Amino acid sequence: MTVAVETGTWQLDPARSTVGVQHRTMWGLVNVKGTFTGLTGEGEVGADGSATGSITLEAASLDTKNAKRDTHLRSADFFDADRHPELTFVVRGATPGADGAVQVTGQLTVRGISRPQSFTARVAEASAEAVTLTAEFTVDREQFGMAWNQLGMMRGRTAVTASLRFARAAS
Repeated sequence: MTVAVETGTWQLDPARSTVGVQHRTMWGLVNVKGTFTGLTGEGEVGADGSATGSITLEAASLDTKNAKRDTHLRSADFFDADRHPELTFVVRGATPGADGAVQVTGQLTVRGISRPQSFTARVAEASAEAVTLTAEFTVDREQFGMAWNQLGMMRGRTAVTASLRFARAAS
C-alpha cells in the first residue's frame, strides 16, 4: 500500500512536532535524552509524489532536563550555539515507497559542517490538510566537530528521532 500525499507546499507545525536526540554516556551506563523545542520547516510535494524541503532546529533550544548539561551542550565542546545557532537538514529528495515508507536523502549541517544523510521515514498519518512523518536514524557527532569525550565516557553514535507534522500552506 502506498500512501499518497497531496501536491503543494507544506509548513511544519512546531507545536505538534518533535525532534529528539539520545546518546549513551558514562561508558554506556547512562542514556541521555534531549528534545529540541525550537524548530521550523517547510516542504514541497511534486506531482510525482517526490518531495524537497528543510527543517531547522535552534541549537540553544536543546532541553535534556538538566541545566548544567544543557549549558555544556550549547558550548564549543558540542553545538557551539553562539557561533552556529542552527542545525539544518535540507531534503534533496524524498521518494514514497511501499507501506508508507519514504526514502529521504539530504544534507545535515551542524556547527557549519555539512554531511550527506539518508534514512527511511514513515507516513504516520496523511490527509488533504496534514501529514505526519516519523523517522529514526543515527549520526556520528564526531563528523560534525563534536569530539569532546572526557575519559572516553561517550562512545558510539547519537540516535535522532523525529515526528514532524506538516499542514498544507495557504495559497
